[in-house]
Amino acid sequence: MTAAFIKELQTDQEILQAFPVMRHLRTHLEEHSYLALVHEAREKEGYRLFAFYDHNKIVAVVGFMPMITLYNGRFIWVCDLVTEPSERSKGYGEKLLSYVHQWSKENGYKIVSLSSGLQRVDAHRFYEEKMHYDKVSYVFLKRLS
Repeated sequence: MTAAFIKELQTDQEILQAFPVMRHLRTHLEEHSYLALVHEAREKEGYRLFAFYDHNKIVAVVGFMPMITLYNGRFIWVCDLVTEPSERSKGYGEKLLSYVHQWSKENGYKIVSLSSGLQRVDAHRFYEEKMHYDKVSYVFLKRLS
C-alpha cells in the first residue's frame, strides 16, 4: 500500500487500532464499550468507520451512517470525525470528509450533515470555511434519568 490511504475498518483488530485516535473525541468511552457500540451501530444503523493511514499508522478516523428524516430525506450523518492532535492541520480531516462526500454521491446521497460541540471553535471554522458547510441549526440534548 502507499504511504497514505483511507480504509474501512472491518475487523475487531482494525476497529480497536482506531480507538486511541477516537478517544480524543469520545473521551467517555473505554475500549470495550467503544467496540460494543461500533458493532451495534454497524448492525442496527449501518454505521461505517474509516481511517486515514499515514505510513501504516492511523492518524484520523471518520464514522458515518445513512439516515432518513422528513427534513433532509435520505442523507449521511457524520457521527465522528477526529484527527490525532499531533497530526492536525495536515489535511487528514479534509481528506476523510471529502472521502465521505464522494462515498455519499456514489451511493445516492445528496446531503452530508453533522453536529459539532459548541466548544469546538476550530472545528466550526474548518467545517464552514474549508469544507463549505452551512450552519443550519442547533442540536439540543436532554439526558433522562
